[in-house]
Amino acid sequence: MAAPNPRVRDVAFLKTKIMQPALTSYYEIYIQPPEPARSFINKSAFPYDIADILTISCSEASLPGSQLTTLELNNDYTGVTQKHAYRKIYDNTSDFTFYVNHGYDQIRYFEAWMRYISGEQVANAENLNNFYRIRYPEKYKSASISIVKFERNLGTGKKANKMEYKFINAFPLSISSMPVSYDSSQLLKVSVAFSYDRYVAGNIALNQPDGEPYQATAAGVPNPFTQQFSPQTQATLNSTYLQNLNLGNYSAGTFTNTNFADIFDTSDPTRVFQQSELNQLSSQAFSGNFNLL
Repeated sequence: MAAPNPRVRDVAFLKTKIMQPALTSYYEIYIQPPEPARSFINKSAFPYDIADILTISCSEASLPGSQLTTLELNNDYTGVTQKHAYRKIYDNTSDFTFYVNHGYDQIRYFEAWMRYISGEQVANAENLNNFYRIRYPEKYKSASISIVKFERNLGTGKKANKMEYKFINAFPLSISSMPVSYDSSQLLKVSVAFSYDRYVAGNIALNQPDGEPYQATAAGVPNPFTQQFSPQTQATLNSTYLQNLNLGNYSAGTFTNTNFADIFDTSDPTRVFQQSELNQLSSQAFSGNFNLL
Protein backbone atom coordinates (compact mmCIF):
# COMPACT_ATOMS: atom_id res chain seq x y z
CA MET A 1 0.00 0.00 0.00
CA ALA A 2 1.40 3.37 -1.04
CA ALA A 3 1.95 6.09 1.53
CA PRO A 4 -0.59 8.94 1.49
CA ASN A 5 0.39 12.22 -0.11
CA PRO A 6 1.35 15.12 2.20
CA ARG A 7 -1.60 17.30 3.21
CA VAL A 8 -1.88 20.96 4.08
CA ARG A 9 -3.09 21.48 7.67
CA ASP A 10 -4.24 24.82 9.01
CA VAL A 11 -3.63 26.27 12.47
CA ALA A 12 -7.13 25.39 13.69
CA PHE A 13 -6.47 21.73 12.92
CA LEU A 14 -3.19 21.79 14.82
CA LYS A 15 -4.82 23.45 17.86
CA THR A 16 -7.50 20.77 17.91
CA LYS A 17 -5.16 17.80 17.55
CA ILE A 18 -1.90 18.62 19.32
CA MET A 19 -2.45 21.73 21.46
CA GLN A 20 -4.13 19.79 24.24
CA PRO A 21 -1.34 17.58 25.58
CA ALA A 22 -1.68 15.39 28.65
CA LEU A 23 -0.11 16.87 31.79
CA THR A 24 1.79 14.91 34.41
CA SER A 25 0.26 16.64 37.44
CA TYR A 26 -3.27 15.28 37.10
CA TYR A 27 -3.57 11.81 38.59
CA GLU A 28 -4.99 9.96 41.55
CA ILE A 29 -3.96 6.76 43.25
CA TYR A 30 -5.99 4.31 45.27
CA ILE A 31 -4.36 1.88 47.71
CA GLN A 32 -6.31 -0.60 49.80
CA PRO A 33 -4.82 -3.78 51.32
CA PRO A 34 -6.88 -6.99 51.49
CA GLU A 35 -9.10 -7.39 54.52
CA PRO A 36 -6.72 -9.47 56.71
CA ALA A 37 -3.85 -7.01 56.22
CA ARG A 38 -6.13 -3.98 56.63
CA SER A 39 -7.49 -5.32 59.91
CA PHE A 40 -3.95 -5.82 61.24
CA ILE A 41 -2.84 -2.34 60.12
CA ASN A 42 -5.84 -0.65 61.70
CA LYS A 43 -5.34 -2.43 65.01
CA SER A 44 -1.59 -1.91 65.19
CA ALA A 45 -1.17 1.59 63.82
CA PHE A 46 -4.36 3.46 62.90
CA PRO A 47 -7.84 3.65 64.37
CA TYR A 48 -9.15 5.07 61.07
CA ASP A 49 -9.06 4.50 57.31
CA ILE A 50 -6.03 6.21 55.80
CA ALA A 51 -6.87 5.58 52.13
CA ASP A 52 -7.85 9.21 51.44
CA ILE A 53 -4.70 10.51 53.13
CA LEU A 54 -2.55 8.29 50.91
CA THR A 55 -4.43 9.45 47.83
CA ILE A 56 -3.89 13.18 48.38
CA SER A 57 -0.34 12.89 49.78
CA CYS A 58 1.09 10.90 46.85
CA SER A 59 3.52 13.35 45.20
CA GLU A 60 4.88 10.98 42.55
CA ALA A 61 3.79 7.75 40.92
CA SER A 62 5.10 5.66 38.06
CA LEU A 63 2.82 4.49 35.30
CA PRO A 64 3.82 0.86 34.65
CA GLY A 65 5.26 -0.49 31.44
CA SER A 66 5.52 -3.80 29.65
CA GLN A 67 7.29 -5.40 26.74
CA LEU A 68 7.00 -8.34 24.39
CA THR A 69 9.66 -11.00 24.18
CA THR A 70 10.31 -12.39 20.72
CA LEU A 71 11.88 -15.25 18.83
CA GLU A 72 14.13 -14.55 15.85
CA LEU A 73 13.73 -16.41 12.57
CA ASN A 74 16.66 -16.06 10.19
CA ASN A 75 16.14 -18.72 7.54
CA ASP A 76 12.63 -18.21 6.16
CA TYR A 77 13.63 -15.49 3.69
CA THR A 78 17.04 -14.65 2.28
CA GLY A 79 18.68 -11.80 4.17
CA VAL A 80 15.62 -11.21 6.34
CA THR A 81 15.48 -11.49 10.13
CA GLN A 82 11.97 -11.78 11.51
CA LYS A 83 10.77 -11.47 15.07
CA HIS A 84 7.62 -13.09 16.42
CA ALA A 85 6.17 -12.31 19.84
CA TYR A 86 5.55 -15.22 22.18
CA ARG A 87 5.22 -13.64 25.64
CA LYS A 88 4.29 -10.37 27.35
CA ILE A 89 6.46 -9.29 30.29
CA TYR A 90 5.40 -6.69 32.85
CA ASP A 91 7.63 -4.42 34.88
CA ASN A 92 8.54 -5.91 38.23
CA THR A 93 7.64 -2.91 40.38
CA SER A 94 5.82 0.41 40.42
CA ASP A 95 7.06 3.26 42.64
CA PHE A 96 4.96 5.62 44.76
CA THR A 97 6.30 8.64 46.68
CA PHE A 98 4.33 10.24 49.51
CA TYR A 99 4.62 13.42 51.53
CA VAL A 100 4.92 12.47 55.20
CA ASN A 101 2.65 14.31 57.65
CA HIS A 102 3.59 15.30 61.19
CA GLY A 103 2.19 12.02 62.55
CA TYR A 104 4.35 9.93 60.14
CA ASP A 105 1.20 8.13 59.11
CA GLN A 106 2.47 7.21 55.65
CA ILE A 107 5.63 5.58 57.01
CA ARG A 108 3.84 3.78 59.81
CA TYR A 109 1.18 2.51 57.42
CA PHE A 110 3.54 0.73 55.02
CA GLU A 111 5.78 -0.47 57.84
CA ALA A 112 2.73 -2.11 59.40
CA TRP A 113 1.73 -3.70 56.10
CA MET A 114 5.20 -5.15 55.59
CA ARG A 115 5.30 -6.29 59.22
CA TYR A 116 2.06 -8.17 58.59
CA ILE A 117 3.50 -9.81 55.45
CA SER A 118 6.60 -11.03 57.26
CA GLY A 119 4.64 -12.14 60.33
CA GLU A 120 7.05 -10.51 62.77
CA GLN A 121 6.57 -10.93 66.49
CA VAL A 122 5.38 -7.56 67.77
CA ALA A 123 5.38 -8.30 71.51
CA ASN A 124 9.12 -9.05 71.73
CA ALA A 125 10.36 -7.18 68.67
CA GLU A 126 13.61 -6.16 70.40
CA ASN A 127 14.40 -9.66 71.63
CA LEU A 128 17.42 -11.30 69.99
CA ASN A 129 15.37 -14.48 69.58
CA ASN A 130 12.65 -12.67 67.65
CA PHE A 131 11.53 -14.59 64.57
CA TYR A 132 9.01 -14.23 61.77
CA ARG A 133 6.84 -16.45 59.60
CA ILE A 134 5.81 -15.19 56.16
CA ARG A 135 2.08 -15.23 55.52
CA TYR A 136 0.30 -16.75 52.54
CA PRO A 137 0.05 -14.49 49.45
CA GLU A 138 -3.75 -14.31 49.46
CA LYS A 139 -3.53 -12.67 52.89
CA TYR A 140 -1.42 -9.67 51.83
CA LYS A 141 -1.64 -9.28 48.03
CA SER A 142 -4.15 -6.64 46.97
CA ALA A 143 -6.34 -6.31 43.89
CA SER A 144 -7.39 -2.78 44.94
CA ILE A 145 -4.37 -0.70 43.94
CA SER A 146 -4.68 1.57 40.93
CA ILE A 147 -3.51 4.78 39.29
CA VAL A 148 -5.99 6.94 37.38
CA LYS A 149 -4.48 9.49 35.01
CA PHE A 150 -6.88 12.25 33.95
CA GLU A 151 -6.95 15.85 32.70
CA ARG A 152 -8.58 19.08 33.84
CA ASN A 153 -11.49 18.57 31.47
CA LEU A 154 -12.20 15.14 32.91
CA GLY A 155 -15.68 14.67 31.46
CA THR A 156 -18.10 11.97 32.52
CA GLY A 157 -19.22 8.52 31.40
CA LYS A 158 -17.75 7.15 28.19
CA LYS A 159 -16.37 10.60 27.29
CA ALA A 160 -14.23 10.77 30.43
CA ASN A 161 -10.63 11.66 29.58
CA LYS A 162 -8.85 9.22 31.84
CA MET A 163 -6.44 6.31 31.76
CA GLU A 164 -6.65 3.66 34.48
CA TYR A 165 -3.94 1.25 35.55
CA LYS A 166 -5.14 -1.50 37.87
CA PHE A 167 -2.50 -3.67 39.51
CA ILE A 168 -3.17 -7.35 40.08
CA ASN A 169 -1.83 -9.00 43.26
CA ALA A 170 0.21 -6.01 44.42
CA PHE A 171 1.97 -5.54 47.74
CA PRO A 172 4.68 -3.24 49.16
CA LEU A 173 8.08 -4.69 48.35
CA SER A 174 10.42 -2.08 49.80
CA ILE A 175 10.54 1.25 51.59
CA SER A 176 13.42 3.48 50.50
CA SER A 177 15.72 5.07 53.05
CA MET A 178 14.90 8.69 53.95
CA PRO A 179 17.91 10.91 54.67
CA VAL A 180 17.58 13.67 57.27
CA SER A 181 20.10 16.44 58.01
CA TYR A 182 20.64 19.79 59.74
CA ASP A 183 20.72 21.60 56.40
CA SER A 184 17.81 23.77 55.32
CA SER A 185 14.55 21.98 56.06
CA GLN A 186 12.73 20.20 53.26
CA LEU A 187 9.58 18.15 53.06
CA LEU A 188 10.07 14.57 54.20
CA LYS A 189 9.04 12.00 51.61
CA VAL A 190 8.79 8.23 51.68
CA SER A 191 9.09 6.11 48.52
CA VAL A 192 7.46 2.70 48.38
CA ALA A 193 8.04 0.14 45.63
CA PHE A 194 5.10 -2.17 44.93
CA SER A 195 5.50 -5.58 43.36
CA TYR A 196 2.66 -6.96 41.23
CA ASP A 197 1.89 -9.85 38.92
CA ARG A 198 0.50 -7.80 36.04
CA TYR A 199 -1.65 -4.77 35.36
CA VAL A 200 -4.71 -3.91 33.33
CA ALA A 201 -4.32 -0.67 31.38
CA GLY A 202 -6.80 1.68 29.78
CA ASN A 203 -10.34 2.77 30.43
CA ILE A 204 -11.45 -0.77 31.21
CA ALA A 205 -15.13 -0.11 30.53
CA LEU A 206 -14.33 1.09 26.98
CA ASN A 207 -11.81 -1.60 26.07
CA GLN A 208 -13.76 -4.79 26.62
CA PRO A 209 -12.92 -7.33 23.89
CA ASP A 210 -15.67 -8.66 21.67
CA GLY A 211 -15.10 -12.16 23.01
CA GLU A 212 -12.62 -14.44 24.65
CA PRO A 213 -9.77 -15.72 22.46
CA TYR A 214 -10.71 -18.98 20.78
CA GLN A 215 -8.18 -21.58 19.66
CA ALA A 216 -9.57 -23.48 16.70
CA THR A 217 -8.43 -27.02 15.94
CA ALA A 218 -5.58 -26.96 13.46
CA ALA A 219 -6.39 -28.18 9.97
CA GLY A 220 -5.42 -31.80 9.40
CA VAL A 221 -5.31 -32.73 13.09
CA PRO A 222 -7.75 -35.60 13.77
CA ASN A 223 -10.32 -35.30 16.53
CA PRO A 224 -9.86 -38.36 18.78
CA PHE A 225 -13.58 -38.47 19.62
CA THR A 226 -14.95 -38.35 16.10
CA GLN A 227 -12.33 -40.01 13.91
CA GLN A 228 -12.91 -43.49 12.49
CA PHE A 229 -10.17 -45.95 13.41
CA SER A 230 -8.51 -48.50 11.18
CA PRO A 231 -9.78 -52.10 11.51
CA GLN A 232 -6.63 -53.14 13.40
CA THR A 233 -6.87 -50.25 15.90
CA GLN A 234 -10.59 -50.78 16.32
CA ALA A 235 -10.08 -54.48 17.05
CA THR A 236 -7.63 -53.61 19.84
CA LEU A 237 -10.02 -51.05 21.33
CA ASN A 238 -12.96 -53.44 21.18
CA SER A 239 -10.97 -56.21 22.82
CA THR A 240 -9.70 -53.96 25.62
CA TYR A 241 -13.12 -52.50 26.42
CA LEU A 242 -14.83 -55.89 26.27
CA GLN A 243 -12.29 -57.35 28.70
CA ASN A 244 -12.89 -54.51 31.15
CA LEU A 245 -16.62 -54.88 30.71
CA ASN A 246 -16.53 -58.63 31.37
CA LEU A 247 -14.30 -58.12 34.43
CA GLY A 248 -16.75 -55.59 35.85
CA ASN A 249 -14.31 -52.70 35.64
CA TYR A 250 -17.00 -50.40 34.26
CA SER A 251 -19.89 -49.22 36.33
CA ALA A 252 -23.33 -49.62 34.88
CA GLY A 253 -24.37 -46.70 32.76
CA THR A 254 -27.06 -46.02 30.23
CA PHE A 255 -27.05 -44.20 26.97
CA THR A 256 -30.03 -42.71 25.20
CA ASN A 257 -31.90 -45.78 23.89
CA THR A 258 -28.60 -47.68 23.87
CA ASN A 259 -26.97 -50.02 26.35
CA PHE A 260 -23.28 -49.56 27.04
CA ALA A 261 -22.45 -53.08 25.83
CA ASP A 262 -24.18 -52.45 22.51
CA ILE A 263 -21.56 -49.86 21.57
CA PHE A 264 -18.96 -52.63 21.29
CA ASP A 265 -19.90 -55.28 18.76
CA THR A 266 -18.91 -58.71 20.12
CA SER A 267 -19.80 -60.45 16.89
CA ASP A 268 -17.43 -58.41 14.73
CA PRO A 269 -14.50 -56.95 16.71
CA THR A 270 -12.93 -55.52 13.54
CA ARG A 271 -15.84 -53.37 12.46
CA VAL A 272 -15.34 -49.59 12.30
CA PHE A 273 -17.62 -47.49 14.49
CA GLN A 274 -20.07 -45.23 12.78
CA GLN A 275 -19.71 -41.48 13.23
CA SER A 276 -22.91 -41.25 15.29
CA GLU A 277 -21.71 -44.01 17.64
CA LEU A 278 -18.39 -42.30 18.30
CA ASN A 279 -20.13 -38.99 18.95
CA GLN A 280 -22.49 -40.72 21.36
CA LEU A 281 -19.64 -42.48 23.15
CA SER A 282 -17.57 -39.31 23.62
CA SER A 283 -20.63 -37.32 24.74
CA GLN A 284 -21.57 -39.86 27.40
CA ALA A 285 -17.98 -40.15 28.58
CA PHE A 286 -17.78 -36.41 29.15
CA SER A 287 -21.14 -36.49 30.92
CA GLY A 288 -19.82 -39.05 33.40
CA ASN A 289 -22.39 -41.71 32.54
CA PHE A 290 -19.77 -44.44 32.89
CA ASN A 291 -16.54 -44.57 34.81
CA LEU A 292 -13.59 -46.88 35.12
CA LEU A 293 -13.79 -48.36 38.63
